[in-house]
Amino acid sequence: MSRVAVNRSITKQLGELVHVSKGKKHKPSEEGKYRYLNIEDLHNPTNSVFTEEKGNYVSKSDVLIAWDGANAGKVGVGFEGMIGSTLAKLEPISEEIHSPYLFWFLESKNAWIKSQRTGATIPHVNGASLKSLQIPLPPLETQKRIAAMLDAADALRRKDRELLDKYDELAQAIFIDMFGTSKMKAKLADIATKITDGVHAKPNYIDSGVPFLSVKNATKRFLDFNDTKFITQSDHEKFSKRCNPEYEDILYTKVGATYGRAAIVDTKMEFSIYVSLALIKPDRKKVYPYFLNFVLNTDYVKMQADRRVKGAGVPDLHLVEIKDFDIPLPSYAEQLKFSNIVEKLNQIKLTVNNQRMQSNDLFNRLIYNVFNNRISK
Repeated sequence: MSRVAVNRSITKQLGELVHVSKGKKHKPSEEGKYRYLNIEDLHNPTNSVFTEEKGNYVSKSDVLIAWDGANAGKVGVGFEGMIGSTLAKLEPISEEIHSPYLFWFLESKNAWIKSQRTGATIPHVNGASLKSLQIPLPPLETQKRIAAMLDAADALRRKDRELLDKYDELAQAIFIDMFGTSKMKAKLADIATKITDGVHAKPNYIDSGVPFLSVKNATKRFLDFNDTKFITQSDHEKFSKRCNPEYEDILYTKVGATYGRAAIVDTKMEFSIYVSLALIKPDRKKVYPYFLNFVLNTDYVKMQADRRVKGAGVPDLHLVEIKDFDIPLPSYAEQLKFSNIVEKLNQIKLTVNNQRMQSNDLFNRLIYNVFNNRISK
């Protein structure tokens, strides 16, 4: 029986196995000689930006790592092109290391790499800590088997994510089929009883109390009360005089890179919101809240948001722009009919998402066990 787990008795420091070098800022172009790689490519490998400028070229045998910013520590492999200033490449200088194996090892160490980051405002990978990281070095054939096994397991868990995307695409297709040619539209301000945003001044936070949500709690298009800050009841009551989220209202992200995402309030729990979120109170005589929430998440509305967003550094959608969105508005009966279809799709998505979470949990256990010498084959 051959082992596929890692023999940790043979290790070397990362700095002995790879050369670490950062990228630089390039002038992007729609077409160019080289692909221009940035952090976005680690999330979306099909992202296509090009440049004519030479720089730090990464090949498929190198491992990419996000060096600066919130994603510092995220890794990728199999890329070719010039790398941007927020990325670094780990170029093997030893025949003892197999790049895909190195990628998966660093993926397993993501939490540790993040824990070593420097920079109070903008996080940066700690180069010294990274280079001193001890990497177990089984024979190359074993490294290749480990990488192939993890690639195959990762492909299986990606299928659940892809299936969720397909259901989203199906809902959009049904929406276009039902309402794509309809000329019945209204301004968002005309089908809402109130559109405002959260408190502009940063409140005093406490360890527990009334939840205080910001843009990060709505970017997944549903309310996420994990990693929530809290405020006092008296502050909440003061803020609620102007901005009072209620059941079946809609929160809309308006500040930051994740602007343009809607999340319906599906809880009767009291909470307050920060200025990065807009509060939209649907006029229930004119629009069904779940229908409006879906429309606000369509490409049709997102393109309007993209055209109207302000801010050179931090994107910001002003309330006056949000109020002016054109919203398709079929009859109430058609809104309900479509929303019922979406609800059925959402129930299926819930089942798939539970499978995805189980797959992620199993994969995380697998990668941990592989690099902690707990699996045999």
